[in-house]
Order: sequence, then C-alpha cells, then structure tokens
Amino acid sequence: MQNISLTHARFALTLTLLALLVIVLGAYVRLSDAGLGCPDWPGCYGNLIAPTSEVQIASANSAYPAHPVEVEKAWKEMVHRYLAGVLGLATLFLAVLSIRNRNLTGQPHLLIWLLVLVVALQAVLGMWTVTLLVKPAIVTSHLLGGFIVAALLWTLTLRLYSPTLNRYVVSRAGRLLWFSRIGLVVLLLQILLGGWTSTNYATIGCTEFPTCHSGSWWPNMDFSQAFTLWHGTGINYEYGIISAEARTAIHMTHRIGALITAAYLLFLSIYLCRTGRSVITRQLAWAVGILLILQLGLGITNAVSHLPLPVAAAHNGIAVLLLLTLLTLNWQLKRAYRME
Repeated sequence: MQNISLTHARFALTLTLLALLVIVLGAYVRLSDAGLGCPDWPGCYGNLIAPTSEVQIASANSAYPAHPVEVEKAWKEMVHRYLAGVLGLATLFLAVLSIRNRNLTGQPHLLIWLLVLVVALQAVLGMWTVTLLVKPAIVTSHLLGGFIVAALLWTLTLRLYSPTLNRYVVSRAGRLLWFSRIGLVVLLLQILLGGWTSTNYATIGCTEFPTCHSGSWWPNMDFSQAFTLWHGTGINYEYGIISAEARTAIHMTHRIGALITAAYLLFLSIYLCRTGRSVITRQLAWAVGILLILQLGLGITNAVSHLPLPVAAAHNGIAVLLLLTLLTLNWQLKRAYRME
C-alpha cells in the first residue's frame, strides 16, 4: 500500500508541476495578446490544430472574417490548450485510480473529486474566455481557477506523501497556524486583485515607482469604472475598454494590496523564524520571505519597464510558488498542532 501511495504521490507532484507550467504559459499567452489567437473553442478555426498552410489560412479567414489568422498567436493559444487538456485528462485518471483503490485506507477521495470538479469548471471558463471575448471577470476567474487547481494538486501531493514524512514539533503551533492561515487568505486576495489588474491591461496603469505618473503619489483615478464586473456581452475586451483613469485606479489598488500583503507575510516569516523551533518551519519561513522579495522586484520591474513579457510571466509563476509554499507551511503547522 505504501508503494501505491508513493506512486500516486509522485504522479500528483508531476501534475502539480504541469499545472504550474500551464499557469505560466497561460499568462504568457494572455500577455502576448494571443488570448483570442483562436476565435473558437476547443479547436482553432474549426480544426484541432492551428492553420499554417496558405489554403488553411484562406479558409479560416473566410470562415472568421472578423478574426484573421495570426499563425504565431494561434499556435501559442493551441499549445496552451493542449497542455491544459493533458492536465485535465491526467486529473481524470487520478480519479479513476481513486475508484480502483477505494478500499485502501487514507485515500483522499473527496479531495480528488473536488479537483476533478474544479478542472471541469476550468474547462468551461476557458471556453467562455474565448466565446465572451476575454471578458475580465471570466479571465480573472479562469486565472484564479488555475491557481486553485495547482493548490489542490499540491495539497493532494502532501496528503499522499504524509505517511512517509516526519512530523516536527513546533512550539505554539496553534497560534502560528492561525497566523499562517490569515497569510494564505491575504495572498489569495492579492492574487485575485493581480488577475484583475492583468486582465484589464492595468499593469502599466502607473509607469513609475514609488510614485505613479509624473511624480504623483495619488493621480486622477476612476474607481467606479475600475471595479465594474460586467459591461455586457458582445464586446471585445482585448486590449481593454476602460479609461486610463480606471486602469490607474486598479493599478494603485494592486500596489496598496501588495504593500499590505508584503507587510503581513514579512511579519509572518520573521515571527516564524523567531518562534518556530523546527528546522522545516524556519526553512519555509525563509522561502516565503525570499519569494516575496523576488515577487515585489518583478512587480516593480513590470511597471517601470512597461511589462516585459518574460518578467510578467515570471511574476505569475512566483505567485504560484508563493501560494504553494504557504500551503506547505499551513500543512506542516496543522500536523504539528495535532501533536500538541
């Protein structure tokens, strides 16, 4: 049974890494303006692969005159869909394994089926992202869903590895666990706000740091338009439709959120290093602090360097790693708390 659990754990770990790749690639596709590289779903201009020959391109342009083929963007979108499809099928395979091993003790059946449900919802959101013309509320939900899939897969990995992991005694684990849970919620809210910033093309709503525009600390902003969730259907949201003042409002809100998140997570890291009397807890605290500093540096670079694509994609990747590190910290503290 232990060998089966370890095999499943390694499979879940592989899927976690695949989910990380899908998230980063999805960010790259969106930020390179290839989110509508294929105007239909799940295929591309009515085919399972992006059109490349002159005949295919002419046929696709005739069928979708409002969306002429851009081969590079179409392939970016389709590679992302292929990888997401592999992830979905592999998750379903996990569920099949769960059914086959239902009589074994310690099988996290509920977690696996929750994962299947979220992946299915992700597929629907992926379809709506295209059919609703990259509507920010849908795209942000899709991005958050990707983070949740990665988080669930990592939690599953920890659950499956747990019989072989050592437990560590952590002083005052109950209090530390609550602090860590608050940090997780704060980070998730900031990730949601970051998704809203990106999908509304507000990342360069401010192009200076620490000021915003022309040395201004508090420029003209339109908060009412900035956080309007629904603008109706039939509107193409590619490149954004809100005013510059609204984008600045979103960007400034994201900056304030980043400041709050950074302050809390740095406090958490320092507090854990001083009071967590286990090596693993201190290591996780250091990891949170290092990833946080790196994330802040990438965010600042995005603004002042006008969103360089590799940096913007890395900003999403570090956000996932930060989330998974906090999840691991919560997991470790929860296990220690149960020992008290």
